[in-house]
Amino acid sequence: MRICVVHETVYQYDSPARGLIQMLRLTPRDHDGQHVRAWRIEPTVDGRLSRREDGFGNVVHVFSADGPEEALTIRVTGEVETTETHGVMRGTAEWLPDPFYLRESRFAVADEAIRAFADEAVGASADRLDRLHRLLAAVHQAVDYAPGPTGASTTAAEAFALRKGVGQDLAHVFIAAARHLEIPVRYVSGYFWRPDVSVQEAGHAWVEARVPDLGWVGFDPAHGIAVTEAHLRVAVGLDYLDAAPVRGSRTGGGTETMTVRVRVDDARAQAQAQAQAQAQQAKARPAQAQAQG
Repeated sequence: MRICVVHETVYQYDSPARGLIQMLRLTPRDHDGQHVRAWRIEPTVDGRLSRREDGFGNVVHVFSADGPEEALTIRVTGEVETTETHGVMRGTAEWLPDPFYLRESRFAVADEAIRAFADEAVGASADRLDRLHRLLAAVHQAVDYAPGPTGASTTAAEAFALRKGVGQDLAHVFIAAARHLEIPVRYVSGYFWRPDVSVQEAGHAWVEARVPDLGWVGFDPAHGIAVTEAHLRVAVGLDYLDAAPVRGSRTGGGTETMTVRVRVDDARAQAQAQAQAQAQQAKARPAQAQAQG
């Protein structure tokens, strides 16, 4: 699959803002399941854009601008070739030992309700892969997925109590439950191609868990499936804070309004649809000519 992405983050400020700094985890890396063909980050204001890597192996761009600015748009465009690996992740940047991902993190703490839920979900199964698939199905069934703009304020316990959340919320519930079961697991941010929806309100989030003899395996609790070639992996962390697409600071600016626009397309499907449309138009021309004659 060839996934094309256009991701715009638009900031509007009530008054001119200065000293803008944005940490951008918006650039995917190659691994056995994906190859980055082209990728570009374009801020709409003059500034400095530098590239580095964080402790998780994520590509991080730091954008800074002196200002004053009344608005800022971070526009990302890219194309990535993905292949089906049935959720098994190989060739990824691994800078941390597996036990690190057992650590409790701010948004993925298992309260009593999540601990009881996790124990019931996996039952007496001793096989880790089977336990993860059982947990995947249980989270997907217990917490309704409500696509929409993401925020960083909902914890796993809060989302589980509400029984509803965006992709990052379901990921946090899964992570909290898996760590309670002593399974190393991490948060993943990226994009998900859906055949029925091109324009989306945000990127997507899922998880990767460590499975003996397989390595890291991706699970998407929002859709109740293992990761497929429709998933474009960008960044990982203990939870949302470590893999947030955009985080920043500024001086002044008053109230800030942020709008996110994401478009995820399959380039090959688009090309096929365009070719079919052109073929239909070509067939229609002789009939039109005969009607006019």
